[in-house]
Amino acid sequence: MSSILSFSSSPHFVDHRTGPHHPERPDRIRAIAAAVRAAGLVDSANPFPEFSLNFGPFPPPASKLLELPEPTPADEKWIELIHPRAHIEHVRHVCEVGGGVLDQGDTPVSPESFDVAKLAVGAVLQACDAVIAGTAARAFAAVRPPGHHAEPDRAMGFCLFANVAIAARYLQARHGIGKIAIVDFDVHHGNGTQAAFEADPSILFISLHQDPRTCYPGSGYAWETGEGAGQGTVINLPMDPGSGDAEYLAAFHGRVLPALDAFKPEMLLISAGFDAHRDDPLAQIELSEEAFEQMTRLLVQAADAHTKGRLISALEGGYNLRALGRSVVRHLAGLQRAGGL
Repeated sequence: MSSILSFSSSPHFVDHRTGPHHPERPDRIRAIAAAVRAAGLVDSANPFPEFSLNFGPFPPPASKLLELPEPTPADEKWIELIHPRAHIEHVRHVCEVGGGVLDQGDTPVSPESFDVAKLAVGAVLQACDAVIAGTAARAFAAVRPPGHHAEPDRAMGFCLFANVAIAARYLQARHGIGKIAIVDFDVHHGNGTQAAFEADPSILFISLHQDPRTCYPGSGYAWETGEGAGQGTVINLPMDPGSGDAEYLAAFHGRVLPALDAFKPEMLLISAGFDAHRDDPLAQIELSEEAFEQMTRLLVQAADAHTKGRLISALEGGYNLRALGRSVVRHLAGLQRAGGL
């Protein structure tokens, strides 16, 4: 098994245009591209040379990332593993007529957004293929639009298609993986992922997020634990506003890692949102960049124990550009360094 960490992204992710004041803006990808180069993680030229942001110093990288080739848009048959055809056609239609808003106001799309959303899914599936093939032990896909709020039959919360949920079904359908665990540490509850899998005992979904009484989307209470055959395979860990590194790491040690140990997944996926950072404008959690690396190392440790080290991570939220870039670099550092703290 390779020890390499692969990285999948595309300059075309900036083509999904959400408007000049929207938090889920193209500069998020520009910031990540600049940060991974400032940290010495990749040698390729920055596709956005006009973008400038002072990230401050980074520690020396453990190794370079394996940059995967430009991804291709996902075949819609894979998207249909989660979303009905009517949803796919609705997103396509709104984009084809010039763009608009897909929900109550916070999920705008431009004419290019349908193709970019398929490209985002394609990049995550490319990361899956790299790990399955042994080209890389672990992979990170820096994509937009994000995915974990997209429910099977509707877009919401900046999300068009459920990137990570589609990846889980893809791993099962194309690569024969059985039990899959998804850990979501975005500050907002992964309602779309939960909706896709809450009755499925083959998928363990764990979401750490700000208390739904105080934060979008208003779901993810601790009593939401799955339905029918999936009862017990949904674990929601609401965090009080003001929670920081100590509270999150305690939740990892007390709840997340024991749940992974009990479930024994064959593959581990991460919905990696960085909007729980203390500088993020959309919530009130106080995580440091170091916490993202520490949580990631613990998940790598769980992958080493259960999945032969195989782990795929995909970008979700994170809206302060400097904090996003620095946090992604720390997440990548955690993915590169196997073992515990």
